[in-house]
Amino acid sequence: MLLLTRFTAPPITNIANDVLRQQLQQILDLKTKPLGALGRLEALALQLGMIQGTTTPHIEQPQIRVFAADHGLTKHGTSAYPSAVTAQMVYNFLQGGAAINVLARQHNIALKVVDAGVDADFAPHPQLLNCKIRRGSRDALTESAMTESECLAALKNGMEVVKDLPGNLLIVGEMGIGNTSAASLLLARLGDIPIADCIGRGTGLDDVGLQHKTHILKQVLARHSEEKAPLAALAALGGLEIAMMAGALIGAASERRILLMDGFIASIALLVAERLAPGVAQYAVFAHHSVEPGHAHLLELLSAKPLLDMGMRLGEGSGAALAYPLLQSACAIMKEMASFSDAGISEQNH
Repeated sequence: MLLLTRFTAPPITNIANDVLRQQLQQILDLKTKPLGALGRLEALALQLGMIQGTTTPHIEQPQIRVFAADHGLTKHGTSAYPSAVTAQMVYNFLQGGAAINVLARQHNIALKVVDAGVDADFAPHPQLLNCKIRRGSRDALTESAMTESECLAALKNGMEVVKDLPGNLLIVGEMGIGNTSAASLLLARLGDIPIADCIGRGTGLDDVGLQHKTHILKQVLARHSEEKAPLAALAALGGLEIAMMAGALIGAASERRILLMDGFIASIALLVAERLAPGVAQYAVFAHHSVEPGHAHLLELLSAKPLLDMGMRLGEGSGAALAYPLLQSACAIMKEMASFSDAGISEQNH
């Protein structure tokens, strides 16, 4: 049984501030529009102000970090693609050809890839950060996916990735054949949800493949039935990229950065981060609703209402990058939209 008691998270500031909330709401209410007419854009502007602790929220030098790793459990046929695709996709990222590259370029978001544990070695590249713990996690069906020291190292490396990072907004993306299995296992354990309700088709499993995946994951949960605490569950069931993402989210929240969250894998990393360092989730803006079945349960656990529902399940941070302009618009409304008094317009009589 893994104990994992040696992790200490940095302090997370509570964003609750009734005075600031009232100030932000008053500014929004006095803009040249009917009360609440901008709908959820107003709620988003208020949330960004609360996260940054200011009535003039802004975004500068947004960053995407795509964490990549392989999973030992894939040897049991839990994915429609072989593990070699992880490294192949890393090369695609570095060449600028993936969906997240396209969206990052479109919205001028700086992107780098983090090798958290890919089962391959890469030549040095300016867009690649080598934080490799090992070449893929272990087979969780027969042993813990990570040892205690590996799990702690992944969390620490994730925090180091965001230390001194430019800007004030972070998107964590991921790439790892088999990571929907690890995410489903963590959701089942930490959310106390039946594993069958957490599993989706991942990279495109057919009905037979989905049934097989469910059978294997049930065995994995039984194998690690005693690992219930967040850290122990992460080490036994998770992946190197999930652990490193959780560390990055904890580190970013400790610096009051906006966490623009992607889909299923990113959100499970946030759930882990929140369990390890309560308060991290208050810095999260949820970009979209993934069609992976487990994501709906995660959103409920995190009391989250995503901005978009585009039927996406790609990962990489793609859904977050797609939603990014909404955050820009919310900040622009706060900064540039006139108030009734500014414009010399009579307010509604109350």
